[in-house]
Formats: sequence, structure tokens, C-alpha cells
Amino acid sequence: MDLLNDKNASKGKLKALELAEDSREAEWKLPSFAAELFQGQTRWELILPFPSQSDEDKKEGDLFLAKLEKVLKKTIDPNEVDRSGDVPKEALQALAEIGCFAIKIPKEYGGLGLSQVNYNRAIHLTASHCSSTAVYLSAHQSIGVPQPLINFGTEEQKKKYFPQFAKGKISAFALTEPDVGSDPAKMKTTAVPMEGGKYYLLNGEKLWCTNGTVAEIIAVMAQTPPKIVRGKERQQITAFIVEKSMPGVEVAHRCTFMGLKGISNALIRFKDVKVPAENIIIGEGKGLKLALSTLNIGRLTMPAAVTAGAKWCIRVMRDWANNRVQWGAPVGKHEAVAAKIAGMSSTVFAMDAIANMAAAMVDQKKTDIRLEAALAKLFCTEASWRIVDGAMQVRGGRGYETVESLKGRGDQPYAVERLMRDMRINTIIEGTSQIMRLFIAREAMDIHVRHIMPILAKRTKFLDRIKLAFQSFFFYAFWYPQQFLFLTSMPKGVKIPKRLGGHMKYVSKTAHRLARNLFHAMMLYQQGLEKKQMLMTRLVNIGTDLFAIAVSCSKAIKMVTENPGDKGPIDVADLFCRQAKGRIEGQFRGLFHNFDGFAYKVAQDTLKDKHLWLESDLVS
Repeated sequence: MDLLNDKNASKGKLKALELAEDSREAEWKLPSFAAELFQGQTRWELILPFPSQSDEDKKEGDLFLAKLEKVLKKTIDPNEVDRSGDVPKEALQALAEIGCFAIKIPKEYGGLGLSQVNYNRAIHLTASHCSSTAVYLSAHQSIGVPQPLINFGTEEQKKKYFPQFAKGKISAFALTEPDVGSDPAKMKTTAVPMEGGKYYLLNGEKLWCTNGTVAEIIAVMAQTPPKIVRGKERQQITAFIVEKSMPGVEVAHRCTFMGLKGISNALIRFKDVKVPAENIIIGEGKGLKLALSTLNIGRLTMPAAVTAGAKWCIRVMRDWANNRVQWGAPVGKHEAVAAKIAGMSSTVFAMDAIANMAAAMVDQKKTDIRLEAALAKLFCTEASWRIVDGAMQVRGGRGYETVESLKGRGDQPYAVERLMRDMRINTIIEGTSQIMRLFIAREAMDIHVRHIMPILAKRTKFLDRIKLAFQSFFFYAFWYPQQFLFLTSMPKGVKIPKRLGGHMKYVSKTAHRLARNLFHAMMLYQQGLEKKQMLMTRLVNIGTDLFAIAVSCSKAIKMVTENPGDKGPIDVADLFCRQAKGRIEGQFRGLFHNFDGFAYKVAQDTLKDKHLWLESDLVS
């Protein structure tokens, strides 16, 4: 969507869009199953067969997970962490001693050098025991300093900092500011070059820096002096490695939340902090690109973590529904409860498949995972919230009751209430669900943005516009008719169970339908499409569920191939696909026939104080 030519767009909005466009990865150098799904293609060979971990890699991961589980059980009581608000120092030390703060750091720098799959397994295991501890580990090395250095660090930076992390030093990531939120164009933190560019003077404050109170090394995003790019002044955001020991770094406040009581989240102030130029990561003005690239991989830990919580809910539900008798039968025998358990079980299967698939793709390095990572984060975090809400509902009063109270009266102390508080943040952090949908929509429409928007752009010269129009005509003359052809080509040598084959054909057929509607929306609204956020939400929801169906089928095929006697995976996947198809058809019905405009009017009237009677009879 080229809003850079939208007359009605504000200067602030244009600035933010320019910054975002300059920072995103412009090219698709590798294939992407998810990206091509939005284009009407189903490249089944990219996800079939479902990836298997090599015996060597699995053995290495198993050995580490055995050590990790012992440390978690011995040193961490998750309920005490929730009560006290702290992960014990001896627990953090024990985790450091087995390499938990250097899981993916290469072995030559003192790290464990484990794969993304094994790293996700570690986060999954930790999250199944204590959510706060999982955040300590993931915030440090998924979005903290280690991952940016793995991707973009110089040899000198790696030699200096990786061994420190291997010894247990903790890192944090500082991007958000009190008045900025998810709009980096409004960033106020500055880094001004001094002494001929040898140092930068850092000033500003950063909010919600996870691990901020305990981190000794922080990746900080700041504005450096603007540059002239293609004749226009462009804002520059640069990433710096800042050591807390540097004069001028102050932890001003520790933030506390409704859940994740044990995390160390901070408001950090930087006052005249002198940072060496060699502490810039990737280069001046490339900080937002670094952040977006880091988040592509960093987001993959969230599906692993929330899937662990969802699996725990299934365990609790299974025990409760079998043993709690109401109206003469176990509650699991009642159809309403059974339907909820069935939906939760099938959804957990899909979550696990997506989380594992995305992690394996990182290790294989054969696909561009930016959309797969975003879809995994969006699907798994939203699904996990529905599952923990379902567990709360079925557990009833015992779900709402705290662990201490349950223990105090001798009842089984399942911490559903704590998990619900811990899980709520996941649709907010590392990109809210709303922001994730906008990100996914932009990447999904990239093919059309590249073909259509340059023609509409005012800065495009007339002769160039004619040339581009011919190129686009020939592209769409071939592409558009293809979206009405429903040919499904499966990889050779893969035996597909009949029940799943129907769902896979549905994915291929519906991908064409999705691509057509995406194209129609682009042509209908053009630059105004950015304002049609509910339309884009529905299109993204369709693509997300199609992706989930495809990956679930792939995993089920793998499981039944390895164990032909067990039809359970087919049953669970089949149920998930049926439910997802129902959601998809509902989203299609609402694409162009809805009451979004009317709802928007009601919202604006409410904001203009026209419905103050809705707030009557309240304590003033």
C-alpha cells in the first residue's frame, strides 16, 4: 500500500510509513509457503514431509533438556515466584551454569550452539513450569543482544560479549518509549555523534524493557542525525550496545503487571551516556531493520511458550473432566464440556504443529520465514488465550481460586488462575494482534504493491508509468486466470490419508479464492485500503487458518506414517480442519458485506461524548 502519495495522510503518518518501508526486507530471496498461499499458490513441497529433527540434534537437545528440567524442579517454585515477584538468584545462577543464557550462541564463543528447534524446546519446557522464568530466557536471547549479534554483529562484538553471556550475564532490548508505543517515527531518544564520530551521546528513556532491572548489557534504539536519501531528509534509527555500567544509565522504575509477576521489567533513563561508535550494531540508520529482522526469529519463542501453557491446560482439563461428577456423570461426559475439550485439543495440535514447523524452517534455511513467524505468533497467542479461558470455564470456581486458597482447604492446587494472568500479555507483546495483522497484510500484498502502486505514484514519470502498466498487464493477464484453476499437486512419495486429502484440496482451492479477493480489495480501494483494517483483518484471518490447516495436515501425516496403528492424529487434525473451515467461510461472507462503517460511526460518536448516558449511575 503506497500511502506515501495519499493526500489525506498526515506528515507524521507519512514519516512512519517511509521509515517502515525503508526498514522492511524488500526482496523475497527464498520461497515462503505462507507468502505464496496469499498469492493463490500452495507449494506443498515446502511443508511436506513435516520436518524431522536429526538424531544427532535431538540427542544434543535431550541432554540439555534433562539438565534444564532438574534445575527448574530443584530451584524454582512458580507459585512462590508469583507471590514474591522474583525468580530466585540461585535459580538464575543455576540456569547460567548449564548454559541457559547462551543456548544459541556458537560454541566457539563459549555458548551451547543449539539449533532453533532445541532452543524452542527449552523455552517450551521452561514455560510449562514457570512463565516468568521462560520470559527471562527468551527476552535475553530472542530479542535481547545475543540474537542481533548472531545476525549482524562484528567479530569484535561477538568476541567481547558472547563469552559474557555464556557466563550468565543477562541482556535486554530497549525500543518502546512512554509516548511512542509501536510508532518508531516518534522516537525521542537521541544519540548525537561527538569527538569526530568516535562516540555518541545517548539521551532519552525507554519503557517496558524486559530484564531491564537485571540486565548488564542492553540493545538500545535511538535517533541519530537524519540523512538525505533520494533528495529527501530521512530519519535514522540506530541500534547501540549499551552497558549498564556506563555513567548515565539509570533504572528509574520497575514495572509490575497483572501476570508474569517474576519478570524484571523496567523504565530505563539514559542521560549523557557516552557510547563508543564500535557499539553500533549493523550500521548507522539500520536499527529498525535490525529490530524487525530480530523479531522475525524472536517471535518464534512465543508459539513454543504459549503452546506449553495450552498443553498444561489440556492436562488439567483431562484430570478434572474425568473425576469431577455432576448430574450423575463425569463432567467430561456432558456434551457442552466435551465440545469445549475437543476444540481445545484439536487447537493445541495445530499450535504445536505450527510452532515446530516454523522453528525447523529457521534451521533448514531454505525458506523466508517472516510471514511464517508472524502467523505462528498470531495464531498461537490468540489460540492460547481461548484455551486458558476454556480451562477456567470448565474448572469453574476452582479455576478462579488461587493456588494458596486451594491448598489451604485441601483441594488439588492447579494454578489456572495464575496461568490466565500470565497468558494474557501474549497477544500484546512483540506486536499486538492488531499490529501483527497489519504486518502480515503488508507482506502478503507485496506482489501487488510492487506491480500496481508504482503506476499510481505521482512521482512516477509518464513514460515510466506506461512501461510499468504494460509490465503489470502481462503479469496479471497470466496470474489472474490462474486463480480460477484448482489444480492440487502433492509431493511424490507422500501417502495422504483420505480424510486429510480433502482438507488439503480445500486449502489449495481456497488459496485461489483468497488471492482473488485480496486483488479485488487492492483494485477497489487502492491507497484507501490501509483504512479498511477490518477487511484486512478478515483476509489475514483466512490466510492464518489456511496455513494452520496445511501445517496440521502435514504433522498428522508424519505421525500416522511413523505409527500407522494410531489414527488419533488424523482424528484431531480432521476436527481442527473442520472447525477452521467454518471460521474461514464466515470471514469470506463478511469481506464486502458487513456493517463495519456503521460500527465505526458508533465508535466515533461514543468518543465524541454523544453516548454519555451509557456511563450513567457510576460513582463519580
